[in-house]
Amino acid sequence: MEKRMLLRRVCFKEEVIMKIISLVSSYRINGNTDKAVSLIEKQLLSIADKENIALEVEKIHLSRIDIKTCCGCRACFDKGEEKCPLKDDLLAIWKKIHQADGILAASPVYVEDVNGIMKNWIDRMAFNCHRPAFAGKIVYIVTTSGGGTSNHTINTIKNAFTAWGTNFVGSSKFRTGELMASVEMESKYGSSIKKAAEVLFKAVKNNSAQKPSLYSLIVFKVQQKCWQESAQRQDTVDYQYWQKNKWLERDCNYYIPNKASFLKIKFARLIGSIVAIFYLKKVSKAMY
Repeated sequence: MEKRMLLRRVCFKEEVIMKIISLVSSYRINGNTDKAVSLIEKQLLSIADKENIALEVEKIHLSRIDIKTCCGCRACFDKGEEKCPLKDDLLAIWKKIHQADGILAASPVYVEDVNGIMKNWIDRMAFNCHRPAFAGKIVYIVTTSGGGTSNHTINTIKNAFTAWGTNFVGSSKFRTGELMASVEMESKYGSSIKKAAEVLFKAVKNNSAQKPSLYSLIVFKVQQKCWQESAQRQDTVDYQYWQKNKWLERDCNYYIPNKASFLKIKFARLIGSIVAIFYLKKVSKAMY
C-alpha cells in the first residue's frame, strides 16, 4: 500500500484510547478538501490536549490508495468480501475504519455529488450494506465546493455510512472557490471548523452511538425485516452474519445496546416494518 496515510497523535498514556480516521477523496493533496480536513484535525488534537485525552488521528487519501473499480460480480455479496477478485487495498482501509472510533469523511463536490474516487470507494464497500460492520462508529461529513450547495453530496455519504451501521452526528459545507489558502480558510470558516471538531470529538468521547437517531433505527428495522423474511436462505453469508450477531431476534432493535427512548424505538420499528413491506414487494416483482 502506498504510504499516503498520515498519522498524528496526542498521547498522555502508553495506549491510545481514542482514534479518528479521516478519509479524503480529493485527488489534490493540499487542495481545499484536504486543507479543511487538516484544520479540523488540528482542532481535534488541540481539544484532546486540553482535555488530557489520548487521541490518534490518521488521514487517508483515497486517491493515493490502490482501490480498483467495482466490476459488479457480486462475489462480496454472495461469498464474502475476502472473495473479491480485485486484490487491492480496500480491506486494509476497511480494517482501519473497523479499529477506529470516529470517521471524518470528506469529498469535493463534483456536479452536485461526491467525486468519482469517493463514489467508487462507496461502491466497493457496498457489501457493508448487507453486513453492517461499523456499528458504534461515529461519522462526521465534510464537503467543499466552488459555488453551489452540497446537500446531495452529504446525503450520498450519509446514506452509505448509515446503512453500514455508523451514527451520523453532523456535517460541514465549505464554499472555497477554485483554491483557498489555509490561512484564508481558517479566517473565514474558523468557527465552523472548531464546531465540527467539537461535535465529532464530543460524540466519540460520549459514545453517542448509544443514542441512535430515528433514521438510524428505521434503517436497522428495514434491514432486519428483510433478513427475517429471507429465512429460507439461511445458507447465505448475509443471513449467517445477521444470525451470528443476534440481530434477527425479535427483541433486538439496533446493532448495539442503546439508550434510545421506548417511544422512539416503537415508532422506528413501525415505520421500518412498513417500509420493508413495500421494499420486499418491489423486489419480489422485479424477480418475477
